[in-house]
Amino acid sequence: MLLSDIRDFLVENSGAEQVLENEGMAKYTTFRVGGPAELLYLPKTEEEIAECIKICRLHDVPVTLIGNGSNLIVRDGGIKGVTIRLAENFAGVEVMGNRITARAGESLARVSNAAKRASLTGLEFASGIPGSLGGAMAMNAGAYGGQMSDVVVSARVLDIKSLEIRMYNLEALEMGYRTSRPLKEGGVVLSAEMALEKGNIAEIGEKMDELNRRRREKQPLTYPSAGSTFKRPEGYFAGALIEKAGLKGVSVGGAQVSELHAGFIINTGNANAKDILALIELVKKRVYEDSGVMMETEVRVLGEDT
Repeated sequence: MLLSDIRDFLVENSGAEQVLENEGMAKYTTFRVGGPAELLYLPKTEEEIAECIKICRLHDVPVTLIGNGSNLIVRDGGIKGVTIRLAENFAGVEVMGNRITARAGESLARVSNAAKRASLTGLEFASGIPGSLGGAMAMNAGAYGGQMSDVVVSARVLDIKSLEIRMYNLEALEMGYRTSRPLKEGGVVLSAEMALEKGNIAEIGEKMDELNRRRREKQPLTYPSAGSTFKRPEGYFAGALIEKAGLKGVSVGGAQVSELHAGFIINTGNANAKDILALIELVKKRVYEDSGVMMETEVRVLGEDT
């Protein structure tokens, strides 16, 4: 089956507005770089996701799943086959008592705001993280002393191999520092349930405002980036190691180690993926030479070189 036949199947199954051909990925990543996806699919239901994976696998067409692109670098040659994006089309949040359930494509900001409106505390740390719930679950996203594993009760996860949907409790999710069982096994988090505590809406709002103020002061939010580029090495801080190696402000093409926070690589306006990846490798090399520490990236890299 040709890719055009896959396209026709998806259009018939979902609608033409959910299937985009040769779609440039720069507008779907917060780094604002990336070549085209041969087919970009925007499913609305769990059944659509499973059917797409099934038909692609049956005909040996590569299939890639992404979230809202906030922790992603797509190489300049783009992504072959079908790319499934779980974002706005696959969103939604519901509050019942002290529990919040959200779908993978829902933004952390909207989930946090839903909690605030219900006077529920515990998600304030996530209010400024520019990611979706699915990605946050896979990476156990965290900031300012909080992380997703502090509040998660369970998740619905699609097993990519069997295409079965399984319920995992917190223990089964095996959430660690920037990792989880779904991430390690290639499973797709479809939704998650979180348990919060009753709080005061004014105090919750004040805490969110304070954390976001600190974020604006210390992070280069006016430039495209993928947030913290590197994981925190055990016993160190990534930004401090990079600054110690004399890399603050260093550039490759349009990519730069932020002068505000060395843990961030930013797109100053005309970077491509090749620039960003070259700068990442330079940082890793120089930090290792300076401190003997091998840096690991948080960002996911997909696609082909040009």
